[in-house]
Amino acid sequence: MTSRWLVKTEPETYSFETLLKEKRTCWDLVRNYAARNNLKAMKVGDQAFVYHSVGPKSIVGICEIIKEHYPDPKAVDEGEPPDRWVAVDVKPVRKIKAPVTLAQLKAHKTLSKMMLVKQSRLSVCPVTEAEWSAVLVLAGE
Repeated sequence: MTSRWLVKTEPETYSFETLLKEKRTCWDLVRNYAARNNLKAMKVGDQAFVYHSVGPKSIVGICEIIKEHYPDPKAVDEGEPPDRWVAVDVKPVRKIKAPVTLAQLKAHKTLSKMMLVKQSRLSVCPVTEAEWSAVLVLAGE
């Protein structure tokens, strides 16, 4: 069964628009053990919302996992043990019709319970099917 996720990025560092242009990227530099474990749980074909965590904080697009976890090349370059931090490869699926803001998520009965809202520092988190559907409704899809 396909799982659903949310990944955060700072748009000044790596925006969803950049992912659309590049057509794939290594999702790396995750330095939190819970988020790392979520990366390890991702499977090829899983999809994730892309959330811009700076500026207008909002879900802006959807990406798909195209390569399961492997040692984060930047962590290895930093001298970390190769099994400590991992990365996955993703490709863009599409930009959503209308960004869904953090304020909208917090105000929504179902979405106010999202891991993104409850554990705001977690950069990679699971999304339930009910949450996924609710976000798409708010995005006008």
